Amino acid sequence: MANDAPKNPHGSALDKALAVLEAVTAHAGPIGLPELSNRLRLPRQTIHRILMQLTASGLIRRAHERDRYMIGTRLSKLAADTLVAANHTAPVRAVLQSLVNDINETCNIGILDGLDFVYLERIESDWPLRVTLRAGSRVPAYCTSGGKVLLAHLPSRPRKQLLRARPLTAHTPSTITNISRLEQDLAAGRQSGYAVNNEEFTPGIIGVAVPIHGPAGQPVAALACHAPNARISLDALTEYVPNLHAAATAVKDLWADEELPTAP
Repeated sequence: MANDAPKNPHGSALDKALAVLEAVTAHAGPIGLPELSNRLRLPRQTIHRILMQLTASGLIRRAHERDRYMIGTRLSKLAADTLVAANHTAPVRAVLQSLVNDINETCNIGILDGLDFVYLERIESDWPLRVTLRAGSRVPAYCTSGGKVLLAHLPSRPRKQLLRARPLTAHTPSTITNISRLEQDLAAGRQSGYAVNNEEFTPGIIGVAVPIHGPAGQPVAALACHAPNARISLDALTEYVPNLHAAATAVKDLWADEELPTAP
Protein backbone atom coordinates (compact mmCIF):
# COMPACT_ATOMS: atom_id res chain seq x y z
CA MET A 1 0.00 0.00 0.00
CA ALA A 2 1.18 3.55 -0.73
CA ASN A 3 0.75 4.63 2.92
CA ASP A 4 2.81 1.82 4.42
CA ALA A 5 5.95 2.89 6.26
CA PRO A 6 9.23 1.80 4.64
CA LYS A 7 10.66 -1.47 5.86
CA ASN A 8 13.96 0.07 6.93
CA PRO A 9 13.51 3.76 7.72
CA HIS A 10 16.66 3.81 9.87
CA GLY A 11 19.18 3.25 7.07
CA SER A 12 21.47 5.81 5.51
CA ALA A 13 20.80 9.55 5.28
CA LEU A 14 19.72 8.98 1.67
CA ASP A 15 17.31 6.23 2.75
CA LYS A 16 15.74 8.58 5.30
CA ALA A 17 15.40 11.41 2.76
CA LEU A 18 13.81 9.06 0.23
CA ALA A 19 11.44 7.76 2.90
CA VAL A 20 10.33 11.32 3.65
CA LEU A 21 9.85 12.07 -0.05
CA GLU A 22 7.81 8.91 -0.52
CA ALA A 23 5.63 9.77 2.47
CA VAL A 24 5.02 13.32 1.21
CA THR A 25 4.10 12.15 -2.29
CA ALA A 26 1.88 9.34 -1.01
CA HIS A 27 -0.19 11.66 1.19
CA ALA A 28 -3.40 13.05 -0.32
CA GLY A 29 -2.66 16.60 0.89
CA PRO A 30 0.02 18.55 2.73
CA ILE A 31 1.52 16.55 5.58
CA GLY A 32 3.01 17.75 8.86
CA LEU A 33 6.02 16.87 10.96
CA PRO A 34 4.13 14.84 13.62
CA GLU A 35 2.45 12.67 10.97
CA LEU A 36 5.75 12.04 9.20
CA SER A 37 7.50 11.17 12.44
CA ASN A 38 4.77 8.71 13.42
CA ARG A 39 4.58 7.13 9.99
CA LEU A 40 8.33 6.75 9.49
CA ARG A 41 9.19 6.00 13.12
CA LEU A 42 11.99 8.57 13.07
CA PRO A 43 12.75 11.35 15.59
CA ARG A 44 11.14 14.70 14.87
CA GLN A 45 14.53 16.41 14.87
CA THR A 46 15.68 14.08 12.08
CA ILE A 47 12.51 14.61 10.05
CA HIS A 48 12.73 18.38 10.52
CA ARG A 49 16.34 18.47 9.29
CA ILE A 50 15.44 16.43 6.20
CA LEU A 51 12.42 18.63 5.49
CA MET A 52 14.61 21.73 5.58
CA GLN A 53 17.11 20.15 3.17
CA LEU A 54 14.39 18.98 0.77
CA THR A 55 12.72 22.39 0.89
CA ALA A 56 16.00 24.16 0.16
CA SER A 57 16.51 21.89 -2.87
CA GLY A 58 13.01 22.58 -4.21
CA LEU A 59 11.92 18.95 -4.00
CA ILE A 60 9.18 19.83 -1.51
CA ARG A 61 7.65 23.12 -0.40
CA ARG A 62 5.86 24.48 2.63
CA ALA A 63 2.09 24.57 2.20
CA HIS A 64 -0.11 27.49 3.16
CA GLU A 65 -0.84 25.74 6.44
CA ARG A 66 1.91 26.22 9.00
CA ASP A 67 4.50 23.43 9.20
CA ARG A 68 2.90 21.27 6.52
CA TYR A 69 4.69 20.17 3.36
CA MET A 70 3.79 19.10 -0.15
CA ILE A 71 5.44 18.25 -3.48
CA GLY A 72 7.75 20.96 -4.81
CA THR A 73 8.33 22.23 -8.33
CA ARG A 74 11.63 20.40 -8.77
CA LEU A 75 10.12 17.04 -7.78
CA SER A 76 7.21 17.61 -10.17
CA LYS A 77 9.67 18.31 -12.97
CA LEU A 78 11.71 15.20 -12.17
CA ALA A 79 8.55 13.08 -12.26
CA ALA A 80 7.47 14.65 -15.55
CA ASP A 81 10.94 14.23 -17.09
CA THR A 82 10.98 10.58 -16.01
CA LEU A 83 7.63 9.90 -17.62
CA VAL A 84 8.60 11.80 -20.77
CA ALA A 85 11.82 9.80 -21.10
CA ALA A 86 10.10 6.46 -20.53
CA ASN A 87 7.18 7.44 -22.72
CA HIS A 88 9.43 7.53 -25.80
CA THR A 89 9.49 3.74 -25.78
CA ALA A 90 7.87 2.06 -28.76
CA PRO A 91 5.16 0.11 -26.87
CA VAL A 92 3.48 3.21 -25.40
CA ARG A 93 3.63 5.07 -28.71
CA ALA A 94 2.15 2.00 -30.38
CA VAL A 95 -0.83 2.11 -28.01
CA LEU A 96 -1.34 5.81 -28.71
CA GLN A 97 -0.92 5.34 -32.46
CA SER A 98 -3.48 2.55 -32.47
CA LEU A 99 -5.94 4.85 -30.71
CA VAL A 100 -5.31 7.61 -33.26
CA ASN A 101 -5.93 5.08 -36.04
CA ASP A 102 -9.25 4.07 -34.43
CA ILE A 103 -10.55 7.58 -33.84
CA ASN A 104 -8.71 9.35 -36.66
CA GLU A 105 -8.08 12.31 -34.38
CA THR A 106 -5.10 13.58 -32.36
CA CYS A 107 -4.48 11.84 -29.02
CA ASN A 108 -2.14 12.69 -26.19
CA ILE A 109 -0.91 11.66 -22.75
CA GLY A 110 -0.19 14.22 -20.04
CA ILE A 111 0.13 14.88 -16.35
CA LEU A 112 -0.95 17.56 -13.91
CA ASP A 113 1.71 19.98 -12.68
CA GLY A 114 0.07 22.52 -10.43
CA LEU A 115 -2.70 24.11 -12.47
CA ASP A 116 -1.01 23.16 -15.76
CA PHE A 117 -1.56 20.10 -17.91
CA VAL A 118 1.78 19.01 -19.39
CA TYR A 119 1.85 16.91 -22.55
CA LEU A 120 4.16 13.92 -22.27
CA GLU A 121 3.37 12.44 -25.66
CA ARG A 122 1.21 13.37 -28.61
CA ILE A 123 0.43 11.70 -31.91
CA GLU A 124 -1.24 13.92 -34.47
CA SER A 125 -3.97 12.86 -36.84
CA ASP A 126 -3.43 13.07 -40.60
CA TRP A 127 -6.07 15.76 -41.09
CA PRO A 128 -4.75 19.11 -42.38
CA LEU A 129 -7.01 20.92 -39.86
CA ARG A 130 -5.56 20.18 -36.42
CA VAL A 131 -3.95 21.79 -33.36
CA THR A 132 -0.22 21.11 -33.27
CA LEU A 133 1.45 21.05 -29.85
CA ARG A 134 4.70 19.33 -28.91
CA ALA A 135 5.43 17.05 -25.97
CA GLY A 136 6.39 19.29 -23.07
CA SER A 137 3.84 21.95 -23.95
CA ARG A 138 1.74 23.30 -21.10
CA VAL A 139 -1.92 24.25 -21.22
CA PRO A 140 -4.30 25.32 -18.45
CA ALA A 141 -5.67 22.25 -16.68
CA TYR A 142 -9.05 23.76 -15.82
CA CYS A 143 -10.13 24.22 -19.43
CA THR A 144 -8.67 21.13 -21.14
CA SER A 145 -10.11 17.63 -20.92
CA GLY A 146 -6.89 15.96 -19.72
CA GLY A 147 -6.33 18.55 -17.04
CA LYS A 148 -9.96 18.45 -15.92
CA VAL A 149 -10.06 14.67 -15.51
CA LEU A 150 -7.00 14.84 -13.25
CA LEU A 151 -8.30 17.81 -11.27
CA ALA A 152 -11.56 15.92 -10.80
CA HIS A 153 -9.77 13.04 -9.06
CA LEU A 154 -7.63 15.15 -6.73
CA PRO A 155 -8.66 15.16 -3.07
CA SER A 156 -11.01 18.06 -2.37
CA ARG A 157 -8.67 20.18 -0.29
CA PRO A 158 -5.64 20.22 -2.63
CA ARG A 159 -7.97 20.80 -5.59
CA LYS A 160 -9.56 23.83 -3.94
CA GLN A 161 -6.11 25.21 -3.13
CA LEU A 162 -5.02 24.84 -6.75
CA LEU A 163 -8.15 26.44 -8.18
CA ARG A 164 -7.76 29.42 -5.86
CA ALA A 165 -4.02 29.78 -6.32
CA ARG A 166 -4.37 32.05 -9.35
CA PRO A 167 -7.18 33.65 -11.37
CA LEU A 168 -8.96 31.38 -13.85
CA THR A 169 -8.53 33.21 -17.14
CA ALA A 170 -11.27 33.00 -19.77
CA HIS A 171 -9.62 31.76 -22.98
CA THR A 172 -12.93 31.49 -24.85
CA PRO A 173 -16.56 32.41 -24.10
CA SER A 174 -17.01 28.77 -22.98
CA THR A 175 -14.21 28.73 -20.38
CA ILE A 176 -15.56 28.01 -16.91
CA THR A 177 -13.99 30.58 -14.60
CA ASN A 178 -16.49 30.34 -11.75
CA ILE A 179 -15.04 27.89 -9.21
CA SER A 180 -18.44 26.62 -8.05
CA ARG A 181 -19.48 25.87 -11.63
CA LEU A 182 -16.13 24.28 -12.34
CA GLU A 183 -16.43 22.06 -9.25
CA GLN A 184 -19.84 20.89 -10.52
CA ASP A 185 -18.33 20.11 -13.91
CA LEU A 186 -15.44 18.21 -12.32
CA ALA A 187 -17.88 16.26 -10.13
CA ALA A 188 -19.77 15.20 -13.26
CA GLY A 189 -16.51 14.00 -14.80
CA ARG A 190 -15.61 12.11 -11.65
CA GLN A 191 -19.00 10.38 -11.77
CA SER A 192 -18.86 9.50 -15.48
CA GLY A 193 -15.19 8.48 -15.54
CA TYR A 194 -14.23 10.99 -18.24
CA ALA A 195 -13.97 14.75 -18.72
CA VAL A 196 -14.79 16.91 -21.70
CA ASN A 197 -13.57 20.19 -23.12
CA ASN A 198 -16.32 21.96 -25.06
CA GLU A 199 -14.37 24.77 -26.77
CA GLU A 200 -13.10 25.90 -23.38
CA PHE A 201 -9.47 26.57 -24.36
CA THR A 202 -9.50 27.04 -28.12
CA PRO A 203 -12.54 28.11 -30.15
CA GLY A 204 -13.83 25.25 -32.29
CA ILE A 205 -11.74 22.56 -30.52
CA ILE A 206 -13.39 19.89 -28.36
CA GLY A 207 -11.85 17.07 -26.34
CA VAL A 208 -12.47 14.10 -24.11
CA ALA A 209 -10.09 12.45 -21.62
CA VAL A 210 -9.89 9.52 -19.21
CA PRO A 211 -7.47 8.90 -16.32
CA ILE A 212 -4.50 6.55 -16.43
CA HIS A 213 -4.28 4.87 -13.03
CA GLY A 214 -1.12 4.11 -11.08
CA PRO A 215 -0.25 0.94 -9.13
CA ALA A 216 -2.28 2.02 -6.09
CA GLY A 217 -5.30 2.89 -8.22
CA GLN A 218 -4.81 6.65 -8.14
CA PRO A 219 -4.89 8.64 -11.42
CA VAL A 220 -1.34 9.64 -12.34
CA ALA A 221 -1.85 10.82 -15.92
CA ALA A 222 -4.57 11.38 -18.50
CA LEU A 223 -5.17 10.08 -21.99
CA ALA A 224 -7.06 12.56 -24.16
CA CYS A 225 -8.34 13.05 -27.68
CA HIS A 226 -9.27 16.38 -29.24
CA ALA A 227 -10.62 17.50 -32.59
CA PRO A 228 -12.30 20.39 -34.39
CA ASN A 229 -16.05 20.38 -33.84
CA ALA A 230 -16.45 21.17 -37.53
CA ARG A 231 -15.39 17.57 -38.15
CA ILE A 232 -16.91 15.68 -35.21
CA SER A 233 -19.44 16.58 -32.54
CA LEU A 234 -18.72 16.29 -28.84
CA ASP A 235 -21.39 13.61 -28.49
CA ALA A 236 -19.76 11.60 -31.26
CA LEU A 237 -16.32 12.03 -29.71
CA THR A 238 -17.51 10.77 -26.32
CA GLU A 239 -18.63 7.54 -27.99
CA TYR A 240 -14.92 6.69 -28.14
CA VAL A 241 -14.57 6.80 -24.32
CA PRO A 242 -14.42 2.96 -24.13
CA ASN A 243 -11.53 3.06 -26.62
CA LEU A 244 -9.74 5.62 -24.46
CA HIS A 245 -10.26 3.53 -21.33
CA ALA A 246 -8.84 0.45 -23.04
CA ALA A 247 -5.79 2.39 -24.23
CA ALA A 248 -5.33 3.92 -20.76
CA THR A 249 -5.31 0.45 -19.21
CA ALA A 250 -2.71 -0.69 -21.75
CA VAL A 251 -0.47 2.29 -20.92
CA LYS A 252 -0.94 1.65 -17.20
CA ASP A 253 0.24 -1.93 -17.65
CA LEU A 254 3.28 -0.81 -19.66
CA TRP A 255 4.26 1.75 -17.05
CA ALA A 256 3.82 -0.80 -14.27
CA ASP A 257 6.14 -3.19 -16.10
CA GLU A 258 8.76 -0.40 -16.30
CA GLU A 259 8.29 0.45 -12.58
CA LEU A 260 7.76 4.11 -13.33
CA PRO A 261 7.32 6.55 -10.45
CA THR A 262 3.92 8.05 -9.70
CA ALA A 263 3.35 11.40 -11.36
CA PRO A 264 2.21 14.30 -9.23
